[in-house]
Amino acid sequence: MDSLTQIALGSAVTVAVMGRRTATWKAALWGAVAGTLPDLDALIDHGDAVLNMVLHRAESHALLYLSVGAPLLALLVSRIHRETALFPRWWLALWLALITHPLLDTLTIYGTQLLLPFTHHPYAVGSLFIIDPLYTVPLLVGVIAALVARHPATGRRWNLAGLALSTLYIGWSLWAQHAVTQAAQTSLRQQGVAAERLLVTPTPFNTVLWRVVAVTPTHYHEGYRSLLDATPTMRWTAHERGADLMAEHAAVAPVARLAAFTQGLYRLQVTPAGRLRITDLRMGQEPDYVFNFDLGPARAPGSNPSVQVSQRPDLGSALPWLWQRLRGNDLPAPR
Repeated sequence: MDSLTQIALGSAVTVAVMGRRTATWKAALWGAVAGTLPDLDALIDHGDAVLNMVLHRAESHALLYLSVGAPLLALLVSRIHRETALFPRWWLALWLALITHPLLDTLTIYGTQLLLPFTHHPYAVGSLFIIDPLYTVPLLVGVIAALVARHPATGRRWNLAGLALSTLYIGWSLWAQHAVTQAAQTSLRQQGVAAERLLVTPTPFNTVLWRVVAVTPTHYHEGYRSLLDATPTMRWTAHERGADLMAEHAAVAPVARLAAFTQGLYRLQVTPAGRLRITDLRMGQEPDYVFNFDLGPARAPGSNPSVQVSQRPDLGSALPWLWQRLRGNDLPAPR
């Protein structure tokens, strides 16, 4: 999730666990720190754009490593504030603030390596978009209320209410994802598409309109489903994945890395300039994707560091379409 959300979640969790044992501002401050720490790995440059992507949300997001670091952070905090008697409570509060960060990230589609060093599998539920105000705002309101309330007990109740609402929203997102998955599977069967993989993830800033990608050995089919759609019919567009290029370049290091990280949700193309380009199909929408990578000349890809080539949609047409499609109007996606 975005940094503001992780700060709000870390603060809310720590304020809730510390309660009246320490000043609310202390709990909120150190919760924000703990909620931010895992994402500092984004500052590391590995010298290659694909490596930078697949090594984000790795060791710094692993539950084991965060659990080892939690008592060290708690010891530091309890000594700074001369609250050594509260060390066990600080340990619990900061441990929860640390591990809820990657657990929340797992609900997005990016991929979080929760169980390092035992497995590099990138866990990704995909029921939340990376920025979702309906999840973040209750947390922010609760934390701010806890900080400014004249009566601390009232502020703590507001904070708990914010945590409860945001948690219920997660439950809603999982239910909505399941409902859309069922609708997409039915639609694909009716159209005779046998998908190897199915991606169901929300469009930006909401959990009402969902993007669906169905992958076959040679193609990927993109469709959209709003919970407000009046009919079960889904509109699909088919696109080539570059199956021949995948077979030819499967052993090229950045191709193999991204194939594993996206769990097969990628595309290979040769550009008009003769460059091999790999695309993560999970984040973006046709034809604009955040994670495109230039892998070098198609005849010798991977010989030089990969370079990210992001494509951004025209917001002037994308946002009005998003609003209209969210409301159940069956419009073709902007191109």
